[in-house]
Amino acid sequence: MEFKSGGRQSPRQSPFGAPAIDGLLILCCVPQLPISTVHEGRLQSDGRETLVIPWKLIDTADVPGGGEQLRLMQRGNDFTIKLGQNELMNSRLYGSEEALATLSCARIKARPAPRLLIGGLGMGFTLRAALKVLGPQARVTVAELVPAVVAWARGPLAALSGESLADPRVDIREADVGAMIAAARADYDAILLDVDNGPQGLTRKSNDALYDAEGLRAAFGALSPAGVLAVWSSHPDDHFAPRLRKAGFVAEEIKIRATGRGSSGGARHVIWIATRPAR
Repeated sequence: MEFKSGGRQSPRQSPFGAPAIDGLLILCCVPQLPISTVHEGRLQSDGRETLVIPWKLIDTADVPGGGEQLRLMQRGNDFTIKLGQNELMNSRLYGSEEALATLSCARIKARPAPRLLIGGLGMGFTLRAALKVLGPQARVTVAELVPAVVAWARGPLAALSGESLADPRVDIREADVGAMIAAARADYDAILLDVDNGPQGLTRKSNDALYDAEGLRAAFGALSPAGVLAVWSSHPDDHFAPRLRKAGFVAEEIKIRATGRGSSGGARHVIWIATRPAR
């Protein structure tokens, strides 16, 4: 993959007289600072300088059937994936993505060889969490529509998912999860959807088909009896739980912070756990 660097910034002077080159403020006149703290500087009202690491563009990717490009950006050890001005995911806030896996896999882990379908690889947090819960006989298929996202997970983001992509239980497919669900007949014990920020999508209009009445009926048919459909969303949707119930599911809505830490820490996300009745 060809990685692209961020744009150059105009040279400027710091309040200490040090030049700023390519967006980095060279603090050569502050000898007590170690070299690791050479970052872009911003002057505070008291005259002290706050050291800020600028975001760098690492790569971009087209979304099939979408408009704007995905952008992978890095700042120090942190990563973010954005679509326009919308942040789709961040390497520091992944508690709710892990909860998507742990809440749903806890309901199927006792089965002798559970089969799991994850829609959307993202930064790999949901996959990593699922593998921790499931036993050695589990089979996990991950459908990721954007090939670059898979390449990012194997490349600059590899440390985030650990050895998950190489786990023998895992099958990574560059495919549309909606098409895989439509073709399945009681093939999965759980389906986890972390696609396009939830029922109110951002990247592709066609993703709405995952969450409309027809898409939910397809998910119902793709699940085994007592199978679980788990859906992650960055925003609440008052109409979605009733839609799940109309499709035949027993639905539960769980509000969780982005960090996964109870009542504090990050934005509030929503996870729906919808269970197909055993009979």
